[in-house]
Amino acid sequence: MANQKVNRTVLIGAGFVGSSYAFTLINQGITDELVIIDLNKDKAMGDVMDLNHGKAFAPHPVKTWYGTYDDCKDADVVCISAGANQKPGETRLDLVEKNLKIFKGIVGEVMASGFDGIFLIATNPVDILTYATWKFSGLPKERVIGSGTTLDTARFRYMLSEYFGAAAHNVHGYIIGEHGDTELPVWSHANIAGVPVSELLKKNENYKQEELDELFDDVKNAAYHIIEKKGATYYGVAMSLARITRAIFRNEEAILTVSTYLGGEFGEDDVCIGVPAVVGRNGVTKVIELNLNEKEKEQFKHSVGVLKGILKPHFAN
Repeated sequence: MANQKVNRTVLIGAGFVGSSYAFTLINQGITDELVIIDLNKDKAMGDVMDLNHGKAFAPHPVKTWYGTYDDCKDADVVCISAGANQKPGETRLDLVEKNLKIFKGIVGEVMASGFDGIFLIATNPVDILTYATWKFSGLPKERVIGSGTTLDTARFRYMLSEYFGAAAHNVHGYIIGEHGDTELPVWSHANIAGVPVSELLKKNENYKQEELDELFDDVKNAAYHIIEKKGATYYGVAMSLARITRAIFRNEEAILTVSTYLGGEFGEDDVCIGVPAVVGRNGVTKVIELNLNEKEKEQFKHSVGVLKGILKPHFAN
């Protein structure tokens, strides 16, 4: 066993999202070791105890403990979900100032440990903080990944599956751009089991574009509705983070709409934003450049512009 490679995940931030991610990792048997770090030591220790008590029911025993930044040295994935949360009425971009300060400290501590793995960023605004983590860490761009629009894409697929009466697994479509108010649906590539949505609209008068536009609004504003109702969103994003982690540890080369650095793809550069990308053991190995229609190109460019406008004062070259 001593020579066997174990996958270690370090979670920084044991709030709603972090503890839901830890719960998902253990229930799906995704990692071998899980270290939880939080400023609130009692909360993190309580989570560790609680999770360990359910170990007998897990797919395999995940060694779980409350740790320190020193544990990041041997980590394969460090997931950061620490930071200020979105309050009712706040947009994700309202959190920039608070969370940039918090992240500078966290990333500095992680890198001081000798960490040489993959950062997975969950905290909002996720695209800004993914870029910041890349800058603060000095790691290659492939190894800094944000949750991006993975959850938005999952919401989109779920809502389309309800609308068209087909399993979400067989619904294919992407939400790309900022994880926030300027994200966009790629209608030109959306399909149900290979049949384009545009074709279904032509064939069946019960399906209407206006209803699909409303459906996308529900996708985009889902977080606001959930925050209004229960104060925070955490299960969906935790499952998205677990999905990305699984793709990394199993070297799946899965295509997920993560937030990743663009260096010319989609005609854009020097920004982290949600796009379909190949995710495996080495992080993001390739960005999938979709052939967008003119409207989608304009919307994507706008989304990039919004993010760059926020990045510029903080990371002027």
